[in-house]
Amino acid sequence: MTEMIQLNIFSIVLAAGQGKRMKSKLYKVLHPVCGKPMVGHVMDAVEGLDSKRNVVVVGHGADTVRQFLGDRAEYALQAEQLGTGHAVLQAGPLLQEQTGTTLVVCGDTPLVRGETLREMLKLHQEAGAAVLVLTAELANPHGYGRVLRDGSGRVTGIVEQKDCTEEQDAVREINTGTYCFDNKKLFAALAKVTNHNAQNEYYLTDVVRILEQEGERVLAYCTDDASEAIGVNDRVALAEAERLMRERIVREHMLNGVTVTDPAQTYIDRDVRIGADTVLLPGCSLRGQTVIGGDCLIGPGTEITDSTVGDGVAIKQSVLLEAVVGNKVSIGPFAYLRPGARLADSVKVGDFVEIKNSVIGEGSKVPHLSYVGDSVVGAHTNIGCGVITANYDGFNKSTTEIGDHAFIGSNVNLIAPVKIGDGAFVVAGSTITKEVGANDMAIARTRQVNKAGYADKLRAQFKAKKEKE
Repeated sequence: MTEMIQLNIFSIVLAAGQGKRMKSKLYKVLHPVCGKPMVGHVMDAVEGLDSKRNVVVVGHGADTVRQFLGDRAEYALQAEQLGTGHAVLQAGPLLQEQTGTTLVVCGDTPLVRGETLREMLKLHQEAGAAVLVLTAELANPHGYGRVLRDGSGRVTGIVEQKDCTEEQDAVREINTGTYCFDNKKLFAALAKVTNHNAQNEYYLTDVVRILEQEGERVLAYCTDDASEAIGVNDRVALAEAERLMRERIVREHMLNGVTVTDPAQTYIDRDVRIGADTVLLPGCSLRGQTVIGGDCLIGPGTEITDSTVGDGVAIKQSVLLEAVVGNKVSIGPFAYLRPGARLADSVKVGDFVEIKNSVIGEGSKVPHLSYVGDSVVGAHTNIGCGVITANYDGFNKSTTEIGDHAFIGSNVNLIAPVKIGDGAFVVAGSTITKEVGANDMAIARTRQVNKAGYADKLRAQFKAKKEKE
């Protein structure tokens, strides 16, 4: 791709609408799609253009948008929502004196791609156009503004749905709400826009008509991916955007060497990274900033959020949240790794095991039915079935330390704070409250007493009591 002709690129992201049809306390552009607020996806696309200034127009929920985006943008406030043209005008004090190309994109169009925006800018600048409109052809264009052309195919204007004639309503080419403008011509035309329409609003689309009537060059770039046109105004559109982006993300991973056995039943957030030759089985949900290495087998029915997983790891029907997993680790089925869980290489964590804020050393095993919390476990140590580290006394969390090559028998309670030395052996059924030295054996349970024939006496007593009742 050739480089841009125009060095001065600016962007305006429209994020001021309230989004009443969402029927939500959450501001519209902050509704997530594949793990990221919609306006975050738009900013990702815009930031890849090396623009000199990015301006976000905010209105309802302004503080929450600023809080999410932080210093990624400058902000202009649209205190009263009077239409898209009025919204762009609010960026005037920041941009109207600048010379260059300005991209305008809506904050509720999460499927717009950076590659498309770059192609738009390239065409706009090479053609020396005053405005270039991103369009798409839809089988059902209801609700979208129609792109009008003359007999030669030249763009003559854009008409909003509510202002369409019957003939215009039949047009299938629609306006996506994304534009490239000559910056000074944009703000000059905005000063001429009126609100004489069905909505009594100042339409940005009127700028296109004004520039065309003034003899300026108006172009359209029709995307081959109609999903980029989707503007999310309600929960139905939100679900459709989620579906389409999920398909896009899964496809990208498959093309990069990841096997996805059932794409329709696999959920991957936008920022997740996965290594080649990893296999995702049905029902996997990979969320947030998760990173998974190569040659892994994940699933079925596994949820991993904001976690790092090494190479050659097998995770079956388990949940990981803010965990770190080394290489060649086996997890599950039905394990739960909570925040702060850190597993070294070659660790085994089996069924119905919960690990929280604990380090498990290389080659150690926690095979089944155990809870390990606030603990440090050394290398090549075995944690038996039903072991519990009792880390909370109702007031404070305390730490359990277990050394290398230790053996903790089944149904052992380790009452923190407590330390088990290297090579120590803790007998099954013990409750340990004191330190166990290296290579020592600890047993802490009452002595077994057998009473000959007493079982018959117990049965007779139970029978008599039941008959009496």
